[in-house]
Amino acid sequence: MARTAYVTDLKSLQGECSANYLRLTRLMGGLGVGETREFELSGQRGRFGTLWLTVLEQAPYTTIARVSQSGLMDAVIEPPRMRVHLYHDVRMAEVTDFQRERHFSGRYRYPNVRMHQPDEKLQLNRFLGEWLAHGLEHGHPTNLTELPG
Repeated sequence: MARTAYVTDLKSLQGECSANYLRLTRLMGGLGVGETREFELSGQRGRFGTLWLTVLEQAPYTTIARVSQSGLMDAVIEPPRMRVHLYHDVRMAEVTDFQRERHFSGRYRYPNVRMHQPDEKLQLNRFLGEWLAHGLEHGHPTNLTELPG
């Protein structure tokens, strides 16, 4: 049976990026460069750690933010960390870096050396959406701080 090539679902990707922009702007509020907002995450089974949102760079049409989480298993599992570009003119937020890996293609041939899924970029943006939705629903803001140096 012949496999057909994966075709990027631009409509889903753009929808996810638009929804993530709204989620992030709600969670970040009016943060400036170097400022961090911290949310204690909880759920039915207790505490899940802390969600950190940090503004790294800001320009008139774009903001670069880091989204990360620290928690109970940090010594065993590397906590998730993303760099997200917010494009204010089109009201979209896109994952551009995940766990120190950058520049994700819209589609990958499978299998590949890095074992990326054919729709890796869409999956990363969906993961960000689920993460932020959990933060909106179960996150409790604890403070607003500035990063040292």
